[in-house]
Amino acid sequence: MAVLGLDIGDRRTGVAIAHGHVAVPLTVIQNTGDKADMERIVAMANEYGVERIVIGLPQSLDGSVGKQAEKIICFVKELSEHIDMPIETWDERLSTVSAERMLRDAGKKRNGIKANRDALAAAVILQAYIDRMVT
Repeated sequence: MAVLGLDIGDRRTGVAIAHGHVAVPLTVIQNTGDKADMERIVAMANEYGVERIVIGLPQSLDGSVGKQAEKIICFVKELSEHIDMPIETWDERLSTVSAERMLRDAGKKRNGIKANRDALAAAVILQAYIDRMVT
């Protein structure tokens, strides 16, 4: 089963995919507006034969839902009206920090980190989801 993972930010959306038990970074979408972004996500889901979408939910460290998480919840609701498949949210706390650390450890410089961070953060979120579902 193919699963699409999303790390949605204000400017960019990181996208990852998993066919089976391993999530890999796929691409980064430059956000232009909800409708256009949604159309790209739906097109990618169809292109890759995705059966489920997992979207990172940026909860506060204390577990509460803040302003950014509320935006994601609204986005999920709207996306569910445009695509007929399960869409789940997954706690993404510190996923971007983990992605940046991985890229630094791999020897990436500042520009390389920024360019790859969002797709890798989506893969971190998706891999955490997969790991939980498998166990």
